[in-house]
Amino acid sequence: MQDHLSATFSALADPTRRAMLARLALGEASVKELAEPFHITPPAITKHLKVLEKAGLITRGRAAQWRPCKLDAAPLREISDWVEQYRQHWEQRLDRLEDYLRQLQSEGSDHGTD
Repeated sequence: MQDHLSATFSALADPTRRAMLARLALGEASVKELAEPFHITPPAITKHLKVLEKAGLITRGRAAQWRPCKLDAAPLREISDWVEQYRQHWEQRLDRLEDYLRQLQSEGSDHGTD
């Protein structure tokens, strides 16, 4: 079984699924509403929704004949937390580079011509 991050990254790898999530960020939508902007078959839409649902990114309900889909952003928070570790790492490296460049600049001005 895949870990949560892998399932989420896999679901986000497809631009159609990312567009569906962007639409759901605005509020609940029916399967028909989610399918409207895409020129793909209903079975393909269903497959995309199943991937999103399996990754925990959406929930699907049932209200009479309407089957609303709703965004569940919790897996996106996990990705954000994971990426944050690396952002901090690169910020520290850039801070060290900045210190080094300042040192070089300072040494260059000490040896400059007057």
